Amino acid sequence: MKRSILSIATTVFVSLSSFAQLPNFSFENWTTLGAYEIPNQWGTMNNTTATFSVYTATKGTPGNPGNSYLKLTSTTLGPTVVNGIAVSGKLDSITMKPIKGFPYTAQPASFTGRWQHMIFGNSQGSLKATLTKWNTILNKRDTIAIAAQGLTGMAMNWANFTINFNYWSNTAPDSCIIELRASGSNPTDQDYLWVDNLAFTGNVTGIKNEQTIINSIVVYPNPGSENITLNLDIKTPAKTSFELIDISGKVILAKDLGFIQGESKHEINVSTIARGSYFMRVTNENGTEIKKIIIE
Repeated sequence: MKRSILSIATTVFVSLSSFAQLPNFSFENWTTLGAYEIPNQWGTMNNTTATFSVYTATKGTPGNPGNSYLKLTSTTLGPTVVNGIAVSGKLDSITMKPIKGFPYTAQPASFTGRWQHMIFGNSQGSLKATLTKWNTILNKRDTIAIAAQGLTGMAMNWANFTINFNYWSNTAPDSCIIELRASGSNPTDQDYLWVDNLAFTGNVTGIKNEQTIINSIVVYPNPGSENITLNLDIKTPAKTSFELIDISGKVILAKDLGFIQGESKHEINVSTIARGSYFMRVTNENGTEIKKIIIE
């Protein structure tokens, strides 16, 4: 199947009022359920852990600048530590992954908000917003754009964050899921992420299709922690290589894949690479393509 890489010719920033508000974006609205509260329109682990009087999502007050904000804290429960997670919609408490999000049809440039965060181990949390569109032909959801960032270091005071969207399609989305995680795959007790005033800002324009060197490029799991897999579908036979590049442009890892065509799978060990956001650059004589990944 032919695919395209997308370029954004112009980004125009407009006021927040130009976009539908995200559900309970400033975490002012909460519902009391017995001894605990849950943020309206957000899925958390509280419903599962409340039996043991453990709450990973709590209301912080005063907010920034409102009356409240969301506090996600990874908390010990028996022999394990439950990750502080919230999703804008419904959360599967077994897989700790989102089941569904909320309707959204705009094409924003960035995911923004305010945060504080810190970890007590070595497994950093993350923020991720995914725009999708239901594919009526294949009966599945297509990813339109992703804004994702792993937490690095710590933010002990309220600070602004801006995470730009990477678009894979010029099709308008029909839904969105936001995922907030206090820890990565190996949570430590008391890792925390506090968030407030979430928003989508700006509007992308001039999205256009360009010829690419491959039919598809898939990196999974993403985020990944120990090993990741690079799946390629190269259009024409060519000597191909990949590079893992950090956000400063430094090449962290490189490998020559030789002459390949069609589908191929490549395992990459990233266990010794520092956690954070990176770019996977695939290159051959016909061109270059880049995909953003997160190592946690």
